[in-house]
Amino acid sequence: MDRIVVADDHPLFRAALRSAVEKAAPGAVIAECASLAEVLAALGEGATDLLLLDLKLSDSDGMGGLTRIRADHPAVPVAVVSASEEPPTVRRALTLGAAGFIPKSAALPVMVEAIAAILSGDSWAPDVGEPGAEEGDLEARIASLTPSQLRILEGLRAGRLNKQIAFDLGVTEATIKAHLTSVFRKLGVHNRTQAVILAQSIDL
Repeated sequence: MDRIVVADDHPLFRAALRSAVEKAAPGAVIAECASLAEVLAALGEGATDLLLLDLKLSDSDGMGGLTRIRADHPAVPVAVVSASEEPPTVRRALTLGAAGFIPKSAALPVMVEAIAAILSGDSWAPDVGEPGAEEGDLEARIASLTPSQLRILEGLRAGRLNKQIAFDLGVTEATIKAHLTSVFRKLGVHNRTQAVILAQSIDL
């Protein structure tokens, strides 16, 4: 039996997602969450076959929630469900490891189709074309980062110190310093300020 976590801070849209899940996976066990903290707790309670994740939760906005989940629970397929449907946003979510992207404007039958496809192991996203040269270069650099390095970049963007990021990730400060060297190299930047500006540009 599938276990699916639905994460959206709007009760009405959560209900719509639940309806789509019930049609795509009859009998599935569904856990509903309104915050990233609730999502992380739900994922810690047992194996999860799919997480439907809104990019804007009460305690998470942008790609930060996705990068956190991909780092902490890399085996859980994540489908982003968002009202931000611009092609760069869709491509970025997929670059950061999302198994699919479902626009909130999609009709219920389309949501059902998307959820069923992702549960079967396929990816699903609207056709958004190819990125321009500059965006493609940025996506390639982001894609080269590991989930842990993405969390470190997210920490930099949030203004956290090395020791605070180390505490968040459960590693030593020396490990963070070593990772930062690799992060800067992969992103093509030379310092924290440049890395933060880049992180802001990709909405981490």
